[in-house]
Amino acid sequence: MTGRLSLKLLSGILVVGVAGCASFYEIPIETPIAAKLDVSAFQRVFIAGFLSGGTDDVDGNLETVRLLRSQLRMKSNLRVIDADVLPLKTDAASSRPQGQAAGPAAEARELTELEIKNEKDLQPYEHIFADADYWKRIGEEYQNPLIVTGTVLFTPHSQSGMVQREREIIDPLGRRRVEPVREYMERKGFILQEKFIFIDGRSGAQIHSEALREERLYNQNDNTPALSSYFELMDEIIPRFLSTLSTQKVRGSRVLIK
Repeated sequence: MTGRLSLKLLSGILVVGVAGCASFYEIPIETPIAAKLDVSAFQRVFIAGFLSGGTDDVDGNLETVRLLRSQLRMKSNLRVIDADVLPLKTDAASSRPQGQAAGPAAEARELTELEIKNEKDLQPYEHIFADADYWKRIGEEYQNPLIVTGTVLFTPHSQSGMVQREREIIDPLGRRRVEPVREYMERKGFILQEKFIFIDGRSGAQIHSEALREERLYNQNDNTPALSSYFELMDEIIPRFLSTLSTQKVRGSRVLIK
């Protein structure tokens, strides 16, 4: 028993001694994460446009196209095609399968005028993404690129409940301290839902899709503009979008002892 205690004591002394004499070095490292989609067959990418809705405060279609094109120019080897954004809502209406009760012209007009406020409102337009002939024509026009399209919903959101926050307190001696407190609070913000659909411009066929969602809430007294909130939410979504198309590097560090 005494021998075991002596060994433990000696081990502890050695560890303390080594730690006291050692030098610690933080080494930055990068870990590559392979792309989810093999895009080696493509030289170009066309961010075609999105069916968007939720709020009129932000044009989710145009803003998403601009952001994705800008990011791909910096972080992808694919050549980004500069072209007008496709009028997907109009194209979806004009190519909608004809019904029996009304003529195709009346159906197209009604569909084009329909406001998109939620996911249910997107359903009448979903057929456009499965129209291989339509996307093949687009692909032929732009030299058979990888086509990126989909849907964007940017909707106002509010929530009430207990929230923990930090409160600064000054004691009778003038000393400051911060302590957590819980209080009932009404908050408001936005939800951003994006569905990215990747289409082979050579055949018009879908090859991949991915749905992403982010939410941001603010204190009721914060007057955060809708566009600012949209950009904050896109900051979370863009890295995941890019990881679909190209190998990304996650930066970190390791500590070495010498």
